[in-house]
Order: sequence, then structure tokens, then C-alpha cells
Amino acid sequence: QVQLVESGGKLVQTGGSLVLSCAASERSFAESAMAWFRQAPGREREFVACISGSGRNTYYADSGRFTISRDKVKNTVYLRMSDLMPEDTAVYYCAAANVQGDSPYYTEARWFDYWGQGTQVTVSS
Repeated sequence: QVQLVESGGKLVQTGGSLVLSCAASERSFAESAMAWFRQAPGREREFVACISGSGRNTYYADSGRFTISRDKVKNTVYLRMSDLMPEDTAVYYCAAANVQGDSPYYTEARWFDYWGQGTQVTVSS
């Protein structure tokens, strides 16, 4: 069974940093476009960042504070978050798409066939 397992979420103070990890159980994901989404209480799930299957290109909802990367040897995708704000509080989900190549422009949930269980990030003010 295909699995994406997120980790790294926790309670941090405003201005703090976190690194989220998403480990994929299938080697086939090493060439898939991967993304992070998040969902805050009472809000719809929203796109955060995407990295292309090749790993060469990335795309973000907002630039500057978040960085997505991947380690194909470890079959893991990371989301480095800095200067965190209370509005970043959400459950963060990792997702994998059945698409490969250089495009990182997969910003809608409908593109993604596999999802992790989510990891909670809470930023205190």
C-alpha cells in the first residue's frame, strides 16, 4: 500500500522555524511531482508549495519564507519554514501526483492522487 508519512510538526513561537518531512514508501514517487498543502480550522485546504518530479523546479503560493526540496535517495520531500506566524497554524499535508517531468505548477488538490495523514503545525503569538 502506498504511503506518505509526514513528520516534524509541532508548537513553535512566532518567528520560529520548522522543517517538515514527507517520506514516501514507493520508489516510484522519486520521479513524481510532490507538494505541500495545509488546512487551518474552518478553512479549505490550500496549496503551499510544489516541486517537480525532476527536482529542478519549485513553485510557491507565497515566496520567501518556505522552501520545498527533495532527496531522491531517501525518497523524502521537505518543507523548510521560517519566520513563522500564527496564521501559518494548520495541518500540513504532503501529496504526490502521477506526473513526472520539470513542471512544478500543480497547485490544485485534484492533481494529487496520494496524500499523507498530515502533521500539525501550531504557531503561538
